[in-house]
Amino acid sequence: MNNCDQFYINGQWQSPISKESRAIINPATEKACGNLAMGNNSDIDRAVAAAKSAFPRWSSSTKEERITLLENIIATYKKYYAEITVAITTEMGAPQKLSETVQAAMGLAHFSATLEALQQFDFQHRLTIENTTGIIKEPIGVVGLITPWNWPMNQVICKVAPALAAGCTIVLKPSQDSALSAYILAKVMDEAGVPAGVFNLVNGSGSQIGDYLCGHANVDMISFTGSTPAGVSVSKKAAETIKRVSLELGGKSANIILDDADFLKAVSSGVTNCMRNCGQTCTAPTRMLIPADKMEEAITIARIAAEKSLEGVGDPAMPTTVLGPVANQAQFNKIQQMIEVGISEGATLISGGLGRPLGLETGFFVKPTIFAHVNNRMVIAQEEIFGPVLCIIPYKDEQDAVNIANDSPFGLSGYISSGSLERAQQVATQMRTGMVHINGAKPDLAAPFGGYKQSGNGREWGRHGLEDFLEIKSVMGWHANCL
Repeated sequence: MNNCDQFYINGQWQSPISKESRAIINPATEKACGNLAMGNNSDIDRAVAAAKSAFPRWSSSTKEERITLLENIIATYKKYYAEITVAITTEMGAPQKLSETVQAAMGLAHFSATLEALQQFDFQHRLTIENTTGIIKEPIGVVGLITPWNWPMNQVICKVAPALAAGCTIVLKPSQDSALSAYILAKVMDEAGVPAGVFNLVNGSGSQIGDYLCGHANVDMISFTGSTPAGVSVSKKAAETIKRVSLELGGKSANIILDDADFLKAVSSGVTNCMRNCGQTCTAPTRMLIPADKMEEAITIARIAAEKSLEGVGDPAMPTTVLGPVANQAQFNKIQQMIEVGISEGATLISGGLGRPLGLETGFFVKPTIFAHVNNRMVIAQEEIFGPVLCIIPYKDEQDAVNIANDSPFGLSGYISSGSLERAQQVATQMRTGMVHINGAKPDLAAPFGGYKQSGNGREWGRHGLEDFLEIKSVMGWHANCL
């Protein structure tokens, strides 16, 4: 059993004030695999007080001290790498190979990318050559970080690493569904020598201690990743104390396959990328836009790709598994409801559907599901399902494809396949999204990550992620003048 029965506060493992706890459920077995202590407001008060007390010293630390600390954290993370991998598979069902090569790896990669950004970062510079004003970038203060369960180390570390690099102190409230890996991260931070109070971890529910953290008078910034409705709630609570809020929220990304693309490759990879991590990715290409006259060809290719995905569904602890279960019962129920909606709306179900895959009666397993002939006004085309469900939507011409792609309350990411880079670039400039991937381009950890519209505000990753945790101070007369 994996018991997370203490919180990490002020450089020590401390027993929670609250006696409340909940079972940690393995989504592959639906059985308890551990116990999680659930904090209350008093636990948050302790963590915030520790972070506030530690801020004067850490905020005045040198760039070299922060670089050394990040190097120590990276070295320590590597020691715990295998343990982190197992924890992610156990807590949210990511297949062993995905946990090892991507999930845990992304955490390490973010620490490394932040280290590189910090090494190159200038916290002071002259406004222009001619004048005397200095621009100083300073840590914003105590930051509350609230993170989701779908990419546990990726989502936590792309906040923790830049906050540390900026000189901020931290109170982390991870998802109660991914507490195991966060617990190990706290061990990493402790062993790496993070000063007392600089990093604090409290577990609990978002609706209770998450809300309290957002409204806390001694917290200067909230960085939140989660659903758009939850982001609205975070913003409202944070507004009471006029603190900065950075939000990375939902998505319904369009994957535009132009008529000059390598069709077999584009459709097949589009299905695979949508299903990856069981569709539990905010940037997943869940709307595939196809030329109307190629719909039947797309259906044939997509059905074959879906059948291949179904063959890879199974026990996430097995090295051959490609798709594990979705992370929890609530998510399983939501996906089933949305599949029912798609059927009732009249979309053509070409693969998957309701219920668990054959032979997997236990566990929150979902059939990789594809709907074709989807109209963009359908609920399944507008709402984020957050599961292995793909909508194939026909378009008339290139402008129609762009219009459909932009006809969404979200604007996180977009995808384009084309035989012409110039044509793809022109389409990319018209998409109202924070990111666009051309012809299968992979994520770039040095590039800003974030969205337009209801997909949030602020940017994470690399230099831009570091900037998000800094205040800007103008000091007139900082440089020599001619008084």
